[in-house]
Amino acid sequence: MMPPASRTVDERSAADLAARIPDGAFLALPPDYSLPAMAVVRALIVQKKRNLRLLGVPVLGMCADLLIGAGCVAEVESSAVSLGEAGLAPRFTDAVEKGEIVVRDATCPAVHTALQASEKGVPFMPLRGVLGSDLIKNRPDWIVQENPMRKMGSDPKMGSDPILLVPAIAPDIALFHARWADEAGNVWVGRRRELATLAHAARQTFVTYEELKAGDMLEDELLAPGVISATYITAVAPAKRGAWPLGIAGVYDIDDAHLAQYAKAARTREGFQRYLEEFVEAFTCTPEKSSSPASSPA
Repeated sequence: MMPPASRTVDERSAADLAARIPDGAFLALPPDYSLPAMAVVRALIVQKKRNLRLLGVPVLGMCADLLIGAGCVAEVESSAVSLGEAGLAPRFTDAVEKGEIVVRDATCPAVHTALQASEKGVPFMPLRGVLGSDLIKNRPDWIVQENPMRKMGSDPKMGSDPILLVPAIAPDIALFHARWADEAGNVWVGRRRELATLAHAARQTFVTYEELKAGDMLEDELLAPGVISATYITAVAPAKRGAWPLGIAGVYDIDDAHLAQYAKAARTREGFQRYLEEFVEAFTCTPEKSSSPASSPA
């Protein structure tokens, strides 16, 4: 993908970032363990966004379950949707059973490969690991063909050499959280380098951050390897504890008690609605309010 021409926009809040995400957007989200932008997810629900198409990079968790339960989602493409140790994603499961959303099954390698194709500006990438899976039967956009690079004159006893071609994926918007942003518009994601691939592949990238650093992190020899350049960042906004109730390594841990509380509440529509009222609608991510509670009462 070609990088955006303009510099990173500094928004005031997670709600401002959410306002830039239109109905029907193809929105790429990381898993619960990889810097999710929960403050923006809550804002999307409060702003009543509709018909979002979610891409799990490569899986989805609480972010997706909240958006699905709130009626914001029309389609999901992911390798899995779950709450990890807290169990199944209850609102996703209910929506699938009732036929309320479209699900496009994928695999972790296929999602990453498709994003790498967009990153490199090519229409598809080859992949072997999915060959033999029943998944291919349900993905007409995945093409199996003979390896065109197979050496001429190779031993015919070797049989066929199939290869899977996975089409490039270019999300409308990549959305994630970061520990740091800087005055140059860069963001630091540390070892979560899959987020760099995602930012390179997406048409726009929105990032919330915990803290703003002075200067340019790309000039810091120690920080630079974990930095995504401002070239690929469309807009950023501050969001203290912006991943809560999920975590950031070395800053704050996942609130396991709260996640278990959510999993229990969301088993029913009534319990989920009570959760929204207490933990989503009460925190509308306006500049005057914290993007998340300082701690969970769970």
